[in-house]
Amino acid sequence: MTNAHTGKKGESKVERGFRELDDLILQLKGLVLVRRLRERHGADLGELDMYAEAIDWVGEQLTDVVTSSRAHQAAA
Repeated sequence: MTNAHTGKKGESKVERGFRELDDLILQLKGLVLVRRLRERHGADLGELDMYAEAIDWVGEQLTDVVTSSRAHQAAA
């Protein structure tokens, strides 16, 4: 059943929010680890910059999710 508080799979907005945060954190960790690995193995600055940009983008997404969550809490 889908209503204002649950999604298609029956998960609540809170559960979806936590899942989204978990996914973004996992993505961020992976990017940081791969960038470090590539740096150790002599990747050029262009490749490292690509990872840095992706890391920044994921960080912005995390900020947006947290900010959105705080706005919803304040409205409740």
